[in-house]
Amino acid sequence: MKNRLRSLLYGLGLSATMFACVTEYQPESLSIPPSLVVEGQITDQPGPYTVRLTRTANYSIRSINLLETGATVTIEDNRGNRETLREQSPGGVYVSRANGIQGVAGRSYRIVIQTKAGKRYESDAEVLQSAPPIQKLYTEYRNEPVPNSPVRKQSWKVYLDTKDPETTGNYYRWEWAHYEAISVCQKTLPRNSQVYIGIYCCTPCWDITRCFNCISVSSDADVNGKAISGQYIMSAPYTSTAPYYVEVQQQAISKGAYAFWRSVSQLVNSTGGLFDPAPSSVQGNLRCVSDPNELVYGYFGATGISEQYIYVDRSNGQGLPETDLPVNVPYPSTPACIECENSLYRTPNKPRWWVY
Repeated sequence: MKNRLRSLLYGLGLSATMFACVTEYQPESLSIPPSLVVEGQITDQPGPYTVRLTRTANYSIRSINLLETGATVTIEDNRGNRETLREQSPGGVYVSRANGIQGVAGRSYRIVIQTKAGKRYESDAEVLQSAPPIQKLYTEYRNEPVPNSPVRKQSWKVYLDTKDPETTGNYYRWEWAHYEAISVCQKTLPRNSQVYIGIYCCTPCWDITRCFNCISVSSDADVNGKAISGQYIMSAPYTSTAPYYVEVQQQAISKGAYAFWRSVSQLVNSTGGLFDPAPSSVQGNLRCVSDPNELVYGYFGATGISEQYIYVDRSNGQGLPETDLPVNVPYPSTPACIECENSLYRTPNKPRWWVY
């Protein structure tokens, strides 16, 4: 996944090379003890749910997080319900059954992990709360100048209205996903060419665009029981005059998850200036039971979700849209078509509210 949580937690640092008149300065690389990184949640929407396990490596431009394979991963609630997740190939990704355990508002959930090396990890139990419904999604057209350029940037800002419950202590996170129907599943740009050559998809297929760095969280500290209006969600670009399909999630998260994601957001949005705070790792709600001194990173949450969609009308854009290079098909070789993969970035499954 592009800029996944583990990259946000450990890959944000200031690496600088300073040059003197004669001698080049090479700073020492940071060293992080190998630690487990956990990414996942259970929601009140049908599964399957995905949990990713990796282990940190030393920080350098060449380092990567290592897949944690062969673990036993179990989600359980306070009623005695539990499910052991299945590991997917090539490993490090653990998935529940489509008709398996599902989150229920009012129940508490935690994750238990037993690694191949015999270490046991647990998350704190979290109570799942229902999310209030999204009352309205709407857009605002923008035509703004680009600094130091004669070009203007056109976009449609998407906003959300909702109503906070009367109870105090509500915390929110908003996420979005854009789906775009495609007919070409593989594109190649030959050297010195201004036209892609490609291979058709064998089945209907959609590309998925998300923003993993766009961490948007809020609490009801100042609006308890009132309307939340004009919550910014995302910006739709002027790449076509066709409608732009967006699905929006409003998540009810715990106080701990809110604090965690706020910390991650502050780390992500640090400018990396000379006087910014030094890079740090953000710990979540997990611990190593086998070794209390071992650090564990990431967060396992219990999340209530409400969802809605919007087709952004881009027909009032001015001038020609910003388009990619053209594509010539079919590619002059076999196969005649390529299967549409099912991943974070592409799916053969028709989006929930797709009508075109």
